[in-house]
Amino acid sequence: MRRLLTVLLSSWIVLLFTAVSVRAEEVEDFLRTRDVIYGRKAGLALTMDVVAPREKPNGLGVIFVVSGGWRSSPIAIRPEMYAPFYKRGYTVFAVVHGTQPKFTVPEITEDVNRAVRFVRYHAKDYRIDPDRLGITGGSAGGHLSLMIGTAGSAGNPKAVDPVDRVSSRVQAVACFFPPTDFLNWGKAGAVLDSKHMDRRFKAAVDFQIFDTDERIFRRVTEEDKVRALLREISPIYHVQRETPPTLIIHGDKDKLVPLQQSEIMVSKLKETGVPTNLIVKKDCGHGWLTILKDTETLTDWFDQYLKDGKRQAAK
Repeated sequence: MRRLLTVLLSSWIVLLFTAVSVRAEEVEDFLRTRDVIYGRKAGLALTMDVVAPREKPNGLGVIFVVSGGWRSSPIAIRPEMYAPFYKRGYTVFAVVHGTQPKFTVPEITEDVNRAVRFVRYHAKDYRIDPDRLGITGGSAGGHLSLMIGTAGSAGNPKAVDPVDRVSSRVQAVACFFPPTDFLNWGKAGAVLDSKHMDRRFKAAVDFQIFDTDERIFRRVTEEDKVRALLREISPIYHVQRETPPTLIIHGDKDKLVPLQQSEIMVSKLKETGVPTNLIVKKDCGHGWLTILKDTETLTDWFDQYLKDGKRQAAK
C-alpha cells in the first residue's frame, strides 16, 4: 500500500485528480476550447486547451504546463484545477508538450517555448494582454515553467513562421516543487543524469544527437557533454536580472524532488535581485491533498505582478 501511494504521489497531476471532487461537466463558469494546435513536430500536432472565464475576463493569461515526470497528455487537463485562475478572470492555456520517453527535456522545453509564442501571437484573439503572461506547473511542469521564466527568449525575426518571430518570455512565474539544478541534486556536486535518475523518468535526460553521416541517433555518453546538457536544462544557471518575479511552493518531506532544489533556486534569484518567495509546506511530500487551495496563493502572486504590471520582463 505504501509503495502504491509513493507511485501516485510521483505525479502531481494524478494526485490532483483525487483532490478535485467536482466533475468538469458540472462547472458552468468557464468556456473550454479543446485541442488548439499551437505547433507541429515529427509529423505530429502539439495542442493546448484554452479555459476562459465565462464572465468578467481580466485580460491576463496563465500558461499551465501539463506535465508530470516530463510526461504530458490531454487527459490530464482538468479545468477544475484552474478554478482559482479563471474565477479571478484569467484565461488559462493548458499546454500539452511532446512527452518522454519519445522526447528529451531539451526538446520538450522547445515545445513550451513555442506554446508561449503562440499565445502571445494570438493574444488579440484570446482578448489578453500579450505582455502580461504568467506560467505555472508542478514538478516537471514547475521545472519547465522556470525554464521559460529564466531562459525564455526573443523570437527569430527571420523565421518563416510568424509565431516564431515573437518572444517566449513571461512576466511572472509561480510553481510547485520544481527540479532546478541537475548538477547539484540534493547536495553540492551530486549529478542527476540518466544513470542516477528514477527509472520512470530517465528517458527524459537520455540525450541523443543525430549522426548526419550515418543518419541515425546516437546517445551522448561523454561526461563533459552530458554535464553541459544537464546545465543547459537547469533553470538556476539561466537566472538574470530580467528574470520575472518567481514564487515556489515546496513540501519539506519531498522525497522525489529535494526541497534543496527550491532553496538554492530562490537563493540565486534573491542574489540576482529578482522578486521571489519560497513557501515551505510543513510535513508535505511531492504533492498533498489540499494542493488546490495553494493554487490560490499562486493566483495571488499573478495578481500582484500581472495586474499592476509592477515588473514586466523584457518584451
